[in-house]
Amino acid sequence: MERSIRYSKKREAILAAIRETCVHPTADWIYQQLKPTHADLSLGTVYRNLSFFREQGLVKSVGVVNGQERFDGDLTPHSHFICSCCGAVRDLHVDALDSGLDDAVARQYGLSVAGHELTFHGVCAACREQPAEQ
Repeated sequence: MERSIRYSKKREAILAAIRETCVHPTADWIYQQLKPTHADLSLGTVYRNLSFFREQGLVKSVGVVNGQERFDGDLTPHSHFICSCCGAVRDLHVDALDSGLDDAVARQYGLSVAGHELTFHGVCAACREQPAEQ
């Protein structure tokens, strides 16, 4: 039996919040952004909708950073960089790497590659510029 998808202003607002930011938000970030204009919003509602959006292919999970799952509303093919100091997640649009990697892996291993997700880890420029604590 197919379940109908109910429209709601909260659901629409949660999806818009993810799509309109490049910070790769957490559920808590989304909740904090929307609570002032949606007084009856609960954190549970945000989590349920994030799960629904991920299942429907409307958002992607970037993974868990500093104990919280981060989300991306940009569904175009791209890679990510995650800073191990501040936890910032940054989009990387490196066309040559993204397009050539699928072909290289397919040829080398005899696979049919439909796509990939690539995440770089390290320290961002802002954190590298911070003076070392003594």
